Amino acid sequence: MTAKLPRYSTGTYFSIVIIAGLLTAFGGYMYMEGSNAEVTIIEKQGAPGAVIIFIADPHLRMSNLDYTKNVIRKINSLHPSLVLIGGDFAYRNEEDFAIQGVWRDIDAPVYAVLGNHDYQSGDNSLTLVRKISEEASINSTSGTWDREVFEDGDVNISYADHLATALGDNGVHVLRNEYRELDVNGTKVMLVGIDDCWAGMAHPPAIPENKDFTIYMVHEPKCRGNWSADLILAGHTHGGQYIPPGLDKLVSGGVLELGGRFDSGRTTTYITRGLGTSNFDLQLRAFASPEIVVIKGV
Repeated sequence: MTAKLPRYSTGTYFSIVIIAGLLTAFGGYMYMEGSNAEVTIIEKQGAPGAVIIFIADPHLRMSNLDYTKNVIRKINSLHPSLVLIGGDFAYRNEEDFAIQGVWRDIDAPVYAVLGNHDYQSGDNSLTLVRKISEEASINSTSGTWDREVFEDGDVNISYADHLATALGDNGVHVLRNEYRELDVNGTKVMLVGIDDCWAGMAHPPAIPENKDFTIYMVHEPKCRGNWSADLILAGHTHGGQYIPPGLDKLVSGGVLELGGRFDSGRTTTYITRGLGTSNFDLQLRAFASPEIVVIKGV
């Protein structure tokens, strides 16, 4: 006996077609949003009058190289005096970092920190949950974390060293628990770069007392300390990457620290939505567009 295939009504077929069309359209929207970086301007008292750019999470690979080149062209069109990059240059398991040569095209001095992907730390579903739970044990008031908090054997220091060397060869000054005293168009800036916290490498340096405009860069925003800073810059979250309508209000309102500006006394923290994506080879985002942050003095 031949089995009969189930028969559906015309309305059912019509509904299937509509749903498939909506999913396809939404996928296209996500790709378009993920492929177009917005410019966000933040103003801060005491910051240099010159343009400082902050980006993070490029997750560079061949499939987003042209997109990254377009981002760099947009950055250069803003005529920055300083460009800061908040980590996660790597995508996953690269053996050749020649692609990082793209950063040579930036028309300004570039300083950066490394992120967890740059240490291959917490970059898969098996270790991600553990890293988040370990992060909860951080004593942020001390501003220091040692390796014991994040010791789980998934840190690839040689991978990070190789990447840092490649970045340095291409004009990116990687700060690994270091500070630099910079002159940005006549304004003194103390720039402090904290190495990656999830990798257990964060050891904030002691910095000399000064009256300079002080910027800290740290990849994971939950790892920021109670630092004497004018501005703390972080990435890592991708702004949530996929934010359902309505949930964005929790993000912008500060209930979820996935992106945006947070002020506390003298210190402003800005968590960027970043540039790239790390889950898929495509640039897919929803209601959390990639971002180029422009910092200006007032």
